[in-house]
Amino acid sequence: MSTRAGVAYAVAAFVTWGVLPVYYKAVAEVPALEVLAHRIVWSLVLLTLLLTWSKRWPEVRAALADRRTRLWMVVSALLVSVNWFTFIYAIAHDRVVDCSLGYFMNPLVNVLLGTWLLKERLRPAQKLAVAIAALAVTALTVAHGSLPWVSLVLASTFALYALVRKTVRVDALAGLGVETMMLAPLALGYLVWLERQGVGHFGHGDRISLLLICAGPVTALPLLWFVAGARRLRFSTLGLLQYLAPTLHFLLGVLVYGEPFPPLRAAAFMAVWLALAIFTADGLRAYRAAQSRADS
Repeated sequence: MSTRAGVAYAVAAFVTWGVLPVYYKAVAEVPALEVLAHRIVWSLVLLTLLLTWSKRWPEVRAALADRRTRLWMVVSALLVSVNWFTFIYAIAHDRVVDCSLGYFMNPLVNVLLGTWLLKERLRPAQKLAVAIAALAVTALTVAHGSLPWVSLVLASTFALYALVRKTVRVDALAGLGVETMMLAPLALGYLVWLERQGVGHFGHGDRISLLLICAGPVTALPLLWFVAGARRLRFSTLGLLQYLAPTLHFLLGVLVYGEPFPPLRAAAFMAVWLALAIFTADGLRAYRAAQSRADS
């Protein structure tokens, strides 16, 4: 029952993240920075209620009281805000497929960061997967005449964010609350400034105002579902389910929004998928071997 519930929570989280382009397309008339500010402010409203309901304020206070933790939470807040802004901007500018590629690349960037920053050693299959992904990025760069910056920024900021959060002993809900509190003064100040300039979008139409309020739930709820699923599932199962989100991004970009998908871009995607297949198979083999050693 616990595993079944874990799968349900994880699928709900990844599917919600996967269809987020639909939401950001609906608010595409609003500049990306303004949408980001609303995402932060309305997330804080919802997180305040959730932290109060779950009685997690002591964890928030403990995180803010510790100087080292506070510093790292500032770093993670900046990383997640850059990630959110890039995603919102890319969706509004018809770059859904680039977002898909970024999150497909994310596990491979995690491996590279582990090698560079944590001095972890790559297994042969991991080296092959990273090399194939590097060739794919090179092919895309040649095809476009520039680096696929949306994909690289999304993959690198999310990987760095995960690395920072891994080193900070703060629960997901409390951590997101701390990050949002750190960003909220800037976000709220920006929104107030927009209104004084007469260029803000909130309160100038029921549809867009309601959509901007919904930025809070679409930010916080999938994260909570993800945490609930992660606590009930094996790491290998969670690792496979994570590809749901970029797969949905890809299908939306190509089939629904009609973004161009020329042969060279298709070849690059297939190379990344091959790299992920090698990476995932190697990860499953290593996980099973570790489990066998633990059981013996």
